[in-house]
Amino acid sequence: MPDLTDADTIRILVATDSHVGYNERDPIRGDDSWKSFHEVMCLAKSEEVDMILLAGDLFHENKPSRKAMYQVMRSLRMNCYGDKPCELEMLSDASEQFAGAFNHVNYEDQDINIAIPVFSIHGNHDDPSGEGHLCALDILQVAGLVNYYGRTPESDNIQIKPLLLQKGRTKLALYGMSNVRDERLFRTFRDQKVKFFRPGTQQKNWFNIMSVHQNHTAHTETGYLPENFLPDFMDLIVWGHEHECLIDPRLNPEMNFHVMQPGSSVATSLCQAESVPKHVAVVSVTGKEFAVEKHRLKTVRPFLMKEIILNNEPGMKTLVKKQDNRTEITRHLIGVVDKMIDQASTEWQETQADSLAEDDAVETPLPIIRLRVEYSAPDGGKFECENPQRFSNRFQGKVANTSDVVQFYRKKTGATRKNNGSAAANINEDIALAQVTLDNIQVEKLVQQFLTAQSLTILPQNSFGDAVGQFVDKDDKHAMEQFVVQSLADQIQHLMTLKEVDEDVIAQAMDEHRSKLEELFVAGKLKRKGTTKRKPKPEYWDSDLEGSWEDQPGALIYTDGENDHAMGDDVEVASHQSDIGAPRGRGRGSRGGRGIGTTRNTAATKKTTAPTASRGRKKVAEVVEEEDSDVVMIDDDDEEVVEAPKTRRSQPVRKAPAPKSKAFTASKSRKAPSRAAAPTSIRQSKLNFNHPVSQVDDNDDDSILQEVSTLISTGTE
Repeated sequence: MPDLTDADTIRILVATDSHVGYNERDPIRGDDSWKSFHEVMCLAKSEEVDMILLAGDLFHENKPSRKAMYQVMRSLRMNCYGDKPCELEMLSDASEQFAGAFNHVNYEDQDINIAIPVFSIHGNHDDPSGEGHLCALDILQVAGLVNYYGRTPESDNIQIKPLLLQKGRTKLALYGMSNVRDERLFRTFRDQKVKFFRPGTQQKNWFNIMSVHQNHTAHTETGYLPENFLPDFMDLIVWGHEHECLIDPRLNPEMNFHVMQPGSSVATSLCQAESVPKHVAVVSVTGKEFAVEKHRLKTVRPFLMKEIILNNEPGMKTLVKKQDNRTEITRHLIGVVDKMIDQASTEWQETQADSLAEDDAVETPLPIIRLRVEYSAPDGGKFECENPQRFSNRFQGKVANTSDVVQFYRKKTGATRKNNGSAAANINEDIALAQVTLDNIQVEKLVQQFLTAQSLTILPQNSFGDAVGQFVDKDDKHAMEQFVVQSLADQIQHLMTLKEVDEDVIAQAMDEHRSKLEELFVAGKLKRKGTTKRKPKPEYWDSDLEGSWEDQPGALIYTDGENDHAMGDDVEVASHQSDIGAPRGRGRGSRGGRGIGTTRNTAATKKTTAPTASRGRKKVAEVVEEEDSDVVMIDDDDEEVVEAPKTRRSQPVRKAPAPKSKAFTASKSRKAPSRAAAPTSIRQSKLNFNHPVSQVDDNDDDSILQEVSTLISTGTE
């Protein structure tokens, strides 16, 4: 190939883990995340790069605040819009990567002028969830600000197709794989259910770059993504999720590709890996060669971390056997922290020297200081340390983290643990603490361990853990309520198909149905529905002061009476047949996924009418079986269909009023008793399990309903 010039060079600014919105309520550090992200975007504009590549966790929250969303959109618009023509040419079918109404790359949109396109995958903090399976990046893509690619609609069957770009004679194949739960992704790779696609022609002329967002180090045996799982035809891997900045590309000799780990642009934890200087890189790709230009971020708040062993500090050995030595120890540690504050301020001023003129004076931001003190004392001695909170509050106005400046810990030298009769091993408390950090705690595992000793009859165990995980990790305040309501409704619908009402038979049927739901969940064919109904937001409600109306307990509709209000006070709503037996695909983790490419719905929309009698007049209520909000990607060859159980009695059909749609069906309903005949009516919360009837005695039906309700009440207790 002839010599390539600058006209053939693709300049890519690479960054990851911006975590915009982190700690945004903190009066001191609240603006740190978006300021560093804005610096990255300004750097891309000043360096005149061709594109920006983000490897996940643009936002810190799954549901970013309006402030975080505003700052990101503001920065993107200020730096990525413009009259500068984008010289990248899209060669592949963009609709395979970009779903929705705007299934094309944003710089080819005729209505907006994009000078620097941004390509991003999602991470574990800003992943899709909820109804529609959308994330914050979907909003940015619809707005024309970001090209959201690398979706993983099916975590058990992943297909990775590249975006094919070209500038001059340089061809770039851009691969992306958004975050998938590490254990699940490890199993998917192990089962060889991850498929990579390559360009059909001139495969050796393409520069292949891939962005991932997974654990890079092995926290557990399967809790990470090994580098040798990735294909060897890759040239550069941009690794997100790990916050330690390892910006210099490292060659993997086994796979023969380079790995770059930019790290985060804001410190989200007080550890040694976060205290290293933060960088981003401009990668220049020319043909099959690439070069890296590092840029240190200058708006990052100074962060200095130090660890000391108190017994090795000057003068401490004489205090170890002194009674009430807390004052001397505290005075010594205050001196250590003061020196760290001066050192952090000096280093920050040195980093600003190149960008500031001699006459410019910039106020040094309050630094983040972390002092870890190992205060184990020799035999016969004791170090009395001050309360960490009280000690940290001494530095108000001097540091940014006034509640966790110091951390005291001791090493357990005598603690041992036996493992199947093998030799005892000493346990380092520091390692134990690192393993119990909040980021490493798996909520579902904790729930599973707790429920293993319990005896659940109605609620599926693994779905229970998933609902708790949604409540804790994704701040879904209605996850538990939706799970319990849906589980009870499924059990009732299943029990209504039984031919016998014996207590033992019903208990066995409930247990079998619960086991079946657990198997469907493991197979990825069962997902949690988001069908909670809410009242309309009152006109007087101020969301800025009082929060989102949808998250308030008063917004939920708890009774059938409230649901029926829109149709009339005297309308009974007939329940519809559950479709739990139908196979369901899931998206990332345990939530439903949105298919890309060939899609199909799991259930068609149905309408049924149930004529009822009340106060001498009849009304017809239409119950709409909601179509699943998530689109499932299914291979027709491998589809396994589980038929829903049949009803236990035949259902006579009579003529119904004229249908309003083609999908309209009519069913006969038992006449509702008048209010005068039933002065003590019982209303159930959300659950209404009227069942089809035939020519049988009404007393028989009432006894069946009473038997089922009694058994379920006993089981839940």
